[in-house]
Amino acid sequence: MMKFLLALVFMVPLSFLGSGFWFSQCIYMSLVFIFIVEMSWGWMYCHISYFMGVDLLSFVMIMLSMWICSLMVMASEGIFKSGYYYKTYLLTLLILLISLYCTFASMNLFVFYLFFEFSLIPTLILIVGWGYQPERIQAGVYLLFYTLVASLPMMVSIFYYYLVAGTLDYFFFMKSVEFFMFYICMSMVFLVKMPMYFVHLWLPKAHVEAPVAGSMILAGVMLKLGGYGLMRLMQVLIPVGMSVNLVFIVIGLVGGFFVSLICLRQGDIKSLIAYSSVAHMGLVLGGIMTMNSWGLMGSLGMMVAHGLCSSGLFCLANISYERLGSRSLYLNKGLINLMPSMSLWWFLLSSSNMAAPPSLNLLGEIMLINSLISWSFYCMIFLSLISFFSAAYSLYLYSFSQHGKLFSGSYSFSLGSAREYLLLFLHWFPLNILVLKGEFMVMWI
Repeated sequence: MMKFLLALVFMVPLSFLGSGFWFSQCIYMSLVFIFIVEMSWGWMYCHISYFMGVDLLSFVMIMLSMWICSLMVMASEGIFKSGYYYKTYLLTLLILLISLYCTFASMNLFVFYLFFEFSLIPTLILIVGWGYQPERIQAGVYLLFYTLVASLPMMVSIFYYYLVAGTLDYFFFMKSVEFFMFYICMSMVFLVKMPMYFVHLWLPKAHVEAPVAGSMILAGVMLKLGGYGLMRLMQVLIPVGMSVNLVFIVIGLVGGFFVSLICLRQGDIKSLIAYSSVAHMGLVLGGIMTMNSWGLMGSLGMMVAHGLCSSGLFCLANISYERLGSRSLYLNKGLINLMPSMSLWWFLLSSSNMAAPPSLNLLGEIMLINSLISWSFYCMIFLSLISFFSAAYSLYLYSFSQHGKLFSGSYSFSLGSAREYLLLFLHWFPLNILVLKGEFMVMWI
């Protein structure tokens, strides 16, 4: 595990090379394939070195982080061409990937907490440094304070658990804690990060103000930190969770339904995709909180699927934004007349977003529906509403942006570059091919 960390650390000088932009992207992509070949997995942790190791859950999350980071560089050609501090930009992306790698690979709760919080800093720099509007400062403050307010109690609860159990290594997490305040302090930071309805307002702001790479990493990986943390710590929280999880399942499902209605009223493409993330992660939260194997498997599948699908949709929104200079749905109309080939990708990723076959979203959603209905039959009401409105806002996004009368006369008549089509293909192809290997989600349970 240390060799991959050292490989990333030694990429730092590469960020400052004049020709290092596309070379960095090639190295990221190479690391992904080397990581796949090197890692074998089983029931327990393997490839253990110092404080790091991987089981299947860590493996999937690290893979997703590396994949999304390599695509982030590919999506950021605009920053490279403009020459706007692109070397610093590359360095920020690299530091972010290193912190995510250490977060997912660590086998100790305190080390996990340390890098979990550290990953906030490069994300903040991305939003404030390369964001689009003056409101990015406010978005950065939202992101910072939502996370910090919830994370300081978690640090206290980590020390308390060390006092009770005598260890912070995941492998020795045998002792559960029957203490309500411990449950709230430990899980709240993950609920903010997911984000759960009621503590979700930082997400649309951060997404709308972030550059394309910021949106991709937020949707693709940062939201998954919350689900990953809850999965890791749920065994410690079981006694209190048996009586309290009901509340969070209800918030996840009812909030998912409300947010789906909010999506139908959005005029901003990025805002609509950001709110759809809240709805999907509400399902993931419900699946984890049921504390059964279907829920955990479905949540893992849904997190990977959402990471690829949502990241791809943000790339599409950026492709339109680069040409038109606006993210408004009222101006981005009739694109099928100008870029018919791009409309295919809009359709494919919108259909994946509504969990149409053969996407991994469908597999994850089926597992989550099994989990939640076995927990309580009444969940069927909100699950059916979320599924229906998920299709409604995905079709709304597609039809509103592709059909209709063309408003803008200043639109570039480019049919899209090979780089853009490759970028979208590398989001969509893994999303739809991973459904063939659904048994991997069962292996870590």
